[in-house]
Amino acid sequence: MEFRRIPGLPPYVFTIIDSLKSEARRAGRDIVDLGFGNPDIPSPQVAVEKLAEAARNSRNHRYSSSRGIPKLREAIATRYRTQYGVHLDPDRNVLATIGAKEGFSHLMWVLLQPGDAALVPSPSYPIHIWGPYFAGADARQIPIGPKPEAEGGTHDYVSGVMNAWDYGWPKPRVVVCSFPHNPTTATVEKAELQRLVDWALERDVVIVHDFAYADVAFDGWRPPSILECDGALECAVELYSMTKSFSMAGWRMAFLLGNAEVVGALAKLKSYLDYGAFQPVQIAATVTLNEASEYPVEVNATYQARRDALCDGLARIGWDVGRPRGTMFVWARIPERYRKLGSIEFATRLVTECDVATSPGIGFGPDGDEFVRFALIENEQRVAQAVRQIRRGLPDLSG
Repeated sequence: MEFRRIPGLPPYVFTIIDSLKSEARRAGRDIVDLGFGNPDIPSPQVAVEKLAEAARNSRNHRYSSSRGIPKLREAIATRYRTQYGVHLDPDRNVLATIGAKEGFSHLMWVLLQPGDAALVPSPSYPIHIWGPYFAGADARQIPIGPKPEAEGGTHDYVSGVMNAWDYGWPKPRVVVCSFPHNPTTATVEKAELQRLVDWALERDVVIVHDFAYADVAFDGWRPPSILECDGALECAVELYSMTKSFSMAGWRMAFLLGNAEVVGALAKLKSYLDYGAFQPVQIAATVTLNEASEYPVEVNATYQARRDALCDGLARIGWDVGRPRGTMFVWARIPERYRKLGSIEFATRLVTECDVATSPGIGFGPDGDEFVRFALIENEQRVAQAVRQIRRGLPDLSG
C-alpha cells in the first residue's frame, strides 16, 4: 500500500537511544535520563484541583469550542498585557490550540501550499522543519546557534533569513523562528526581533515565532515576545505554551497569538478539525493563568540549579559547554576526541559506557551532528551522578 506525506520522513533517530536505554534498564542498570525534554516538575496544584473539580461536573463533558473558551482567551490576553505590555483582543488575536505542535502544524496548512517556501532554523525542533513539508511546501534551512568550532562565534539567524530571502526563488512566504531556541538554546534581544519585523513588513512575509520557552530564562534575563515589536500585529503570530512555563506537558494547552487575519484563518481550519481541548483542561488552565501566574519563577529556579550543576560538573571533568540563558536544555559540542564518531555513535557510548541518556544532535537536522542535547529533567543529585558516570565511562574526555 502506498502512503502520502510520510514516506519522506527519515527514521526518528531518538528511538535508537530510547531502545538502548530500555535494554539497559531491563538489564538492571540505572540510567540517568537526560534525553527527552519531558518536564518532571509537577503541574501547579491549583491546576490539578480545578481539573478534578471541573471533570466532576457533567456539563463539562460535552464538546467545547475549537477557539478556546472565552475566559481562557481572556486570561492569556491578560498575561501578555502584564508581562509584555501587549494588548490583544481575546476574540480576534487569540486562539487556543491543542498544544503548540498541533497549532504550528495546522498553521502551516493555512499559510503554505505546494510551490511555496518557508525559512526555518537548522538545527531545529523537528516539527519546525517538517511542518512546512507536511503542507507540501519547501522548508529552506537557515543555520542557527554555534558556528563550527574552527570559525567560532554564533550564526546570525536574522541576517541569514534576510540573505536567503534575497537570493531564493520562489520568495518564501513564511519565516519560522523560536527564541530561546530548542535545541541550540540560542537567544535574541528585542532589537533583533524588531529588525525582523521591520523587514517582514516591507515584503509581505508572515513571521511565526514559537515562544515555547517564553518563561524559561536564567540569570535575570527575560526573553522578549515578538509581539512587543512595533508593527508585529501586522505581520507576526506567536505560539505560547503552558508546557514548560507551567510544567503542564501532558495537558496540551497552548495559544496562537497575534495577527488577526492569521489567527482567524487557523480558527476557521480548526473548526473543521476539532472541538478544542477537553473543557475541564481549559477551565484548569484559565485558573492557573489567573491564580498561579508566578509559578514559572519556581520552575526557573529549579532548571537554573540543574543547569549550573550540569555545566559546572562537565567543566570539572574537562568538557566545557556553554551555559544557556534559556530553555531547559544544554547544547553540548561533542569533545574533539570523539567528534568524528558523530552524534548517534557518541550518544550511544554515553548510554552503553556511562549509563547516561542524551539526544543525538543529528536528530534536529544535519547541522546538529557535532552536538548532543542534555535535557534538565533530573534533579541536581541525579545530574551530579550523571557527571560522575561520564567521567568514569570516558576518562580521557579532555585528552
